[in-house]
Amino acid sequence: MTRKTKICVFTLGCKVNLYDSDAMLAVFRQAGFEVAEGLEYADIYVINTCAVTAEAEKKSRQSVARVLKVNPSAEIYVCGCASQRDNAQFEKRGVVYVGGTEGKIKLAHAIVDRYSGASSLPAEADFAISDKFEEGEGVVNLRTRHFIKVQDGCNNFCSYCIVPYLRGRSRSRSLQSVLAELDGVADSVREAVVTGINLSAYGRDNGLSLGKLIDALGKYDLRIRLGSLEAGVIDEEFLDATKRLKNFCPHFHLSLQSGDEEVLKAMNRKYTPAEYAEKVRLIREYYPNAGITTDIIVGFPTESERQFQNSMRFALDMGFSDIHVFPYSSRKGTVAGKLKPIPPDVMADRVRRMTEVKKTLAESFLEKNIGKPQRVLYETCTDGVWEGHSENYIKIYSLSGARNEVETVNPKRLYLDGLLV
Repeated sequence: MTRKTKICVFTLGCKVNLYDSDAMLAVFRQAGFEVAEGLEYADIYVINTCAVTAEAEKKSRQSVARVLKVNPSAEIYVCGCASQRDNAQFEKRGVVYVGGTEGKIKLAHAIVDRYSGASSLPAEADFAISDKFEEGEGVVNLRTRHFIKVQDGCNNFCSYCIVPYLRGRSRSRSLQSVLAELDGVADSVREAVVTGINLSAYGRDNGLSLGKLIDALGKYDLRIRLGSLEAGVIDEEFLDATKRLKNFCPHFHLSLQSGDEEVLKAMNRKYTPAEYAEKVRLIREYYPNAGITTDIIVGFPTESERQFQNSMRFALDMGFSDIHVFPYSSRKGTVAGKLKPIPPDVMADRVRRMTEVKKTLAESFLEKNIGKPQRVLYETCTDGVWEGHSENYIKIYSLSGARNEVETVNPKRLYLDGLLV
């Protein structure tokens, strides 16, 4: 190559997709390309798509047009869940190749080979879902926190969720492979975020468990943060393992989806509100000031006004530090996708009311942490204001700081979506 070709990987969706993108970036950098994330000008773009909701899939489609506005001559490669679900929606101007959720590392190598003239891309995308865990040859982390994927796929088949059909059955990464990756990044980052499509299922297919994985992470002088968890994984054995870590971040993203027992049953969720509440109580017994965040789906097709109010009351009772509020999104191919959706005006009203609950709870949690010492990892600086996250996942703002440094601070007041030092 006479000049350094630039490749941007644009990622939509979950932290697992972020990890997959980091693995592709590693292939590109090792081959001598300049690499970047986002939608800055580049010669080549890889769009790593999401299909968890109709809105996420729409944004994935729109990202092609966004890329072409930045560089009308760009070569575009598409992969991920949205293209796994429907590859035809991405077959448009500028798109060279459409892949699925599998073979992202192979796609990265094929792009390198194609651009260097060594070989061409396969004639057709392979949309088969493998039961083998795909591992890269390292990662390029352009952020201060390192996301590490230890599990992929899901066996739960919640009635509203398309992900198991796109990602395949649950499969876990070997402990040896996880530790080998962390060995390579432990000196350059201050926090590792352990992720998976269903992280709580880690080890069920290879004789391990999430608790055993956590114990193995004790060798690193890193903050350890966990991705989204299912309520069933929370018990004393699991929490004891977190307590043994030197720098465990007491932030638990505990998926809820609804606070009504009948709706949870219709969703094929495997717990009741009472069982979920007991898990929250146990977390707070171990970590009184833990950040406990969650997801709530509003407007599930069978959800009545009474059931919605039950969900709001339950959220308030749990005292979440934040809620990701999602309007129900019908996904063709799921059990719930056959149900009649609720009227749009009812949906909008429930989203508005649950969002008010979210704001109330988030502000209450922030106020409780004013004046309490917080260990913050600084990540970015904008217009002289440093931004990072505390161990319990509060957004901390400061007029002083340093990227990738951890500092103990005493927040003084509310500021934007967090606290100001």
